[in-house]
Amino acid sequence: MDKRLPPLLVAVFINIAGFSLILPLLPFYGQVFSASSFEIALLFAAYSFGNVFGEIHWGRQSDRWGRRKVFYVTTFIAGLTYIAFAFAPNLWAAIVIRIVSGFFSGTLSVAQGFIADVSAPERRAKTMGYFGAAFSLGFAFGPVLGGLFAGEEVAAQSFHAPILIAGALSVMASIWCFLVLRDAVEPSGKGRPLPKYSEAFAFVSSEPLLSRLFVISFFGIAAFASMEAIYGLWSEANFGWSAKDLGWAFLAIGGGGLFAQLVLIGPLVARFGEARVILIGLGCLVLAMLLQPVIRTPFTGVALMGLLMTGHSLAFPSAGALLSRNTPPERQGSTMGLLMASNAIGRILAPPAFGALFALEMDLPWYAGAAMIALAALIALQAVRLLDAKRAAAA
Repeated sequence: MDKRLPPLLVAVFINIAGFSLILPLLPFYGQVFSASSFEIALLFAAYSFGNVFGEIHWGRQSDRWGRRKVFYVTTFIAGLTYIAFAFAPNLWAAIVIRIVSGFFSGTLSVAQGFIADVSAPERRAKTMGYFGAAFSLGFAFGPVLGGLFAGEEVAAQSFHAPILIAGALSVMASIWCFLVLRDAVEPSGKGRPLPKYSEAFAFVSSEPLLSRLFVISFFGIAAFASMEAIYGLWSEANFGWSAKDLGWAFLAIGGGGLFAQLVLIGPLVARFGEARVILIGLGCLVLAMLLQPVIRTPFTGVALMGLLMTGHSLAFPSAGALLSRNTPPERQGSTMGLLMASNAIGRILAPPAFGALFALEMDLPWYAGAAMIALAALIALQAVRLLDAKRAAAA
């Protein structure tokens, strides 16, 4: 491993821990403002709305200013947005703050750019695995911390401490990047051009395999983001869970992702190939969503959310890898940028819609999510057949 990589992984871990710390609090923090399930889902979607613009903007600026400078500036400002969020005067101010927070936290493309700077192409997949592990560890650690420091009452002051801790973690990440992180490539002084999404759209539309991978990612990530948004409301209604209980449940969610990243995905891809691993992951997602409202116990509620994250961590990294491997080098930037934009639209639009479904009947989101994933699985079967036919023709 390149010696410049561990400081980045530490920064990613701290950043994701701060971001995920907020997740189990949002359903209860929204209730402070008497928010409906639809409005609480908007709190989740608002972050993604800001995030997509951040990813586009900061990825370009990191070429101009350097990865290190973008990291320590954006994470510091993101820390300030958490402080503002803790003392938001009303729901709509909280939503606006979440948009701003998402914008300044939209630096995963910068992290991926840093990984590309320090790793040779033949080692990049393994290096991205380290990145995924740091992400999953942060996702497992943060919600537990948020639950431990949250108060029992549904009142604004009950959430001040954990949200301020999230801000402190972002400031820590900023200081860490300033002191320890070093650019592997000198800043160019100018940003790379924006991806030409119209050209990428035309290219993807003309490629049957790529267009199917886009649809799979869109539906799958939209459904998964919606489950995150309604899970707190659903578990509170069924089990009487507080923010503390939900924080421990998110430990299982992050643990499922970490297990998939470190243990499962490599051997499964080596044996079955990415397309069939996508099918395995989607099968885990459908099973988790269908069983959640049927079994309905606290233990299975946590275990099935862990299975949900396991399926997510198998299916969508495999879809991204398969997409990248079947895209020519000159179209990588625009195609992957279009995929990021497409997934972000799903994360923005789907959670409020699922929040509205929850208001109608609290189990409806699980069945709607399972239906979306089942549709994605049917399309994944077509992708498997396309790849099998392609290999047969090549042989």
